[in-house]
Amino acid sequence: MSDGSDRNVVFIVMDTVRKDHLSVYGYDRPTTPALDRFAEEARVFEQAVAPAPWTLPVHASLFTGLYPSQHGASQEQPYLESAVTLAETLSMQEYSTACYTSNTWITPYTKLTRGFDNHDNFFEALPSDVLSGPLARVWKEMNDRKTLRTIANWLVKAGNVVHEYFASNQQADSKTPAVIDRTIEFIDSTEEPYFTFLNLMDAHLPYHPPQQHREEFAPDVDSTTVCQNSKEYNCGARTINGEEWDAITGLYDAEIRHIDAELSRLFEWLRANGEWEETLIVVCADHGELHGEHDLYGHEFGLYDPIINVPLLVKHPELTAGRDDRQVELLDLYHTVLDHAGLTPTSEFDSAAVSLDPARSLLSETYRSGDALIDGGATAFVEYFRPVIELNQLEGKAQAAGITLEEDSRFYSRMRAARRPTGKYVRNERIPDEAYRLDDDPEERTDLIDADDSIIAEIATALETFESDIARQWTDSPSQADDEELLDDMSEQAKERLEHLGYKE
Repeated sequence: MSDGSDRNVVFIVMDTVRKDHLSVYGYDRPTTPALDRFAEEARVFEQAVAPAPWTLPVHASLFTGLYPSQHGASQEQPYLESAVTLAETLSMQEYSTACYTSNTWITPYTKLTRGFDNHDNFFEALPSDVLSGPLARVWKEMNDRKTLRTIANWLVKAGNVVHEYFASNQQADSKTPAVIDRTIEFIDSTEEPYFTFLNLMDAHLPYHPPQQHREEFAPDVDSTTVCQNSKEYNCGARTINGEEWDAITGLYDAEIRHIDAELSRLFEWLRANGEWEETLIVVCADHGELHGEHDLYGHEFGLYDPIINVPLLVKHPELTAGRDDRQVELLDLYHTVLDHAGLTPTSEFDSAAVSLDPARSLLSETYRSGDALIDGGATAFVEYFRPVIELNQLEGKAQAAGITLEEDSRFYSRMRAARRPTGKYVRNERIPDEAYRLDDDPEERTDLIDADDSIIAEIATALETFESDIARQWTDSPSQADDEELLDDMSEQAKERLEHLGYKE
């Protein structure tokens, strides 16, 4: 047990969980009874914004306090290059650190686990000691040097085929119970202040929830017969009717209920073992999911609110429980953890680390105020780089169905957005920009890009400032042929390792 409970951190990411499917946010199905109880002691943020619509760049932002343009981790460069991570900084402060997840993007070969003393990826075919050994050491080389590209081909191909077989046939058990078990074991065994990070993957495609929750939310639904491949739908190779969408969302809700049940087990243990009162506990999603809205399935190819306006609940002795309508950015959690750990803007940081900014700490009286933040902190920013892996699978599905994808479409477009609770402006690389008044049109049905709207104009100006001050300039966008070369530059290890999440085949 830790004797530094006033500095302890439990940071939980529910992967791919959209806010409006949680009963703690008003959903009419009882998906989150444990989080409903947790909210009685926590601050519940209604307007939390993710810095990107998928795992790798969001976690890189959580761990570095940087926007995607600044840290550079994307499918165009699938690793965190040089920024110092939160775990590295806390380790320097004599924290014991641990990261437990079954997410294929949060592993040593993407550099996201740098600084964690203990980590386990719970990947079914390849254990973490393999992932943290020679494969991790050559990952960057394989992406940077074509001559080393084939090194990983034979190392992991068989393991990924096995895992894909199990996952696609409902044979893969949820890894979340094991993640929770390891988290409890870690906290129980450490004497130092601890930072433990969890990513829970159940709500990510494919949806094969445990039977007990399936009976409640998706009775009589066979998860092997509904569309579990978002690329088939997005390219137009498969249609989904209302009945099938109901079945899919029922399975999705059952997965969320399973996550909540496991969180309940963790929370009960923390309470019973004196690890609750002073510990900073963060629960959020890295991104959400679309289920047919805007004719999209999954979390690619758009920056709509069901993807980027994510749940966020924070329990801390200095935060009174209740609802909070202020807009916050997930990368502010980096500064919140540093603040809780007792660091100050003048503390000694590694030169490559982002130091504490009180204007970005949820615990600070000056949160989201001052001239240092663009637009005085009123606007959040989101970035989306070219989804090389998704495009590879999307093109394959389209080709098999005899469908030609237009290059000047959202599928090939980089995107960037500025958001306030009142509105959003989206910069698209290959299609017209989009603009919405979220206060009047929360479902983003009416594009106001050509309207004379003062709110939209202000948000567009903030985006221009972000683009000039922070965002990385878009270079010439690669063609479909160039995409194949980009995929070649990514190792077979990375490509096949991600098949089970539906990013590629």
